[in-house]
This record gives sequence, structure tokens and C-alpha cells, in this order.
Amino acid sequence: MAHVTYKIVQHDGGWAYTVDGVFSEPFPTHAAALAAAKHAAAEQRVPGRTETIEYETADGKWHTETAAGSDRPETDIEDTA
Repeated sequence: MAHVTYKIVQHDGGWAYTVDGVFSEPFPTHAAALAAAKHAAAEQRVPGRTETIEYETADGKWHTETAAGSDRPETDIEDTA
């Protein structure tokens, strides 16, 4: 199972959270960034519908896969402030 960590950091004159090096929008307070990260982490754990997806790879081949709606990552919050 995949694991996603939301990290609370100072950013752009305020606070933000990052996931895999990508920053959220800035928040004016640490508490606001933490609340937003908790909300985003909870949303990521919500199951969805199982869907069939199709995609083309760089070599021009098409693939069809089933993406299980119940295959959701574990999430946590890292807050060192």
C-alpha cells in the first residue's frame, strides 16, 4: 500500500504543507496549514469508484487497467514546528 506524508513547513512568508516536494498554497498561520494538511490527508483516504483507465505510453502502446476505488494510500502528518 502506498504511503503519503504531508509535511508542515514555513513557505512564502507563511506556512504550507508539502507532499513529495510539491507545496500547497501558503497559509498565514501554522495552525491553518496544519488544519489544511489534516483535511487533505483525510480526503486522500476516502475510497472512490473502481474505474477502468486507458493510457498511451511513450512508445505508442495503449494499456487498459482497472484502478480499484478502495486502493487508497495511508497518510500521516509530519510537523516539526
